[in-house]
Amino acid sequence: MTAPVARKTTTAFFVQAALSFGISLFAASVAIVYLPVGSWIRAFLALSLLYVVTSSFTLAKCVRDHQESTEVVSRVDQARLDKLLAEHDPFKVHAGIPD
Repeated sequence: MTAPVARKTTTAFFVQAALSFGISLFAASVAIVYLPVGSWIRAFLALSLLYVVTSSFTLAKCVRDHQESTEVVSRVDQARLDKLLAEHDPFKVHAGIPD
């Protein structure tokens, strides 16, 4: 059976993604705070930003779960194929009359 290559994100990529998220969230929050509008509009925009953030986390989790489930199915199929190929002997002579 062939071992799949482990796809692990690097620390630098993780830090870049976390910093990008943090900076964008901070910038949007500052923009909402200093926006020259009433408090009701500001509160609505802040709530909208919170909704976008929680929705993006949920979507990322769903995408990750779907990718992991298809990867497991792919590994099982590959293991079955490897087992069949390992057990197959093309030079084996079958005794008896074929149907």
